[in-house]
Amino acid sequence: MKKVIMMIAFVTISVTNSNAQTTTTTDNRGAVSFGFKAGTNYSNVYDEEGNDFVADGKFGLAAGAFVTIPFGKIIGIQPEILFSQKGYKSTGTYLGSTYSMTRTTDFIDVPLLLAVKPVEQITLLFGPQFSYLMKQKDEFTGGTINSTQQQDFDNNNIRKNIMGLTGGADLNFGNLVVGLRAAWDIKTNEGSGSSTTPRYKNMLYQATLGYRF
Repeated sequence: MKKVIMMIAFVTISVTNSNAQTTTTTDNRGAVSFGFKAGTNYSNVYDEEGNDFVADGKFGLAAGAFVTIPFGKIIGIQPEILFSQKGYKSTGTYLGSTYSMTRTTDFIDVPLLLAVKPVEQITLLFGPQFSYLMKQKDEFTGGTINSTQQQDFDNNNIRKNIMGLTGGADLNFGNLVVGLRAAWDIKTNEGSGSSTTPRYKNMLYQATLGYRF
C-alpha cells in the first residue's frame, strides 16, 4: 500500500512540475505586436539599359517600424514602413568622356507581408512592396563632369511610385528581431521613356536588428 501511495505521489508531483514548466513557456505567435528596426541595405540595379552603363552595388541605411497582426499562431500579416536608401555605382561615357557616378536614392518603402510562423523563433515573410522616391543624389567624377547634383524630379521624367516584391525571414530571440530580406522592383524607374536617366529596376539585400514590444 505504501508503494502505491508513493507511486501516486511521485506521478502527481511529476505532472505538476510538467504543467508548471509548460505554463512558464509562453508562445506569443498569436499576439499582436509592434516594433522598430534599423540596419543596412546593399543595393544595385538590374534590367539595365543605357549607353555603356555598368552598375555596381552600394550600401545604404534602412530603418522603420512594423506591426504583426496574427490570424492564429501560424499565419498573419506584417505591414511595415521603412526609410530605405538604395542606389548604385556606375561608369559610362558622356560627350565622349568617361565618368564614374554614385547614385543614392531615398525611398519610403511600405511592404505588406504575409507572415508564416512555423515556430516562435522564425517568421517567414513575403509580399508586395510599394516604394515612393523622395530624393536622389548623384556624385560625378571624371571627364568634364565633376559635381554633386541634388535633383528635383519635377522636370525629369522619373517614376516616383514603384511596385515591387520582397521576401525573407525574421529570427526572433525574445524581444530582439534579426531581419534578413531581399527586395526587387517590378517596374522600371523611367516614366514614359523620355528621361535621360538609364532605365533600370532597383534590387537590394537588407539586414536589420529590431526590438519587438
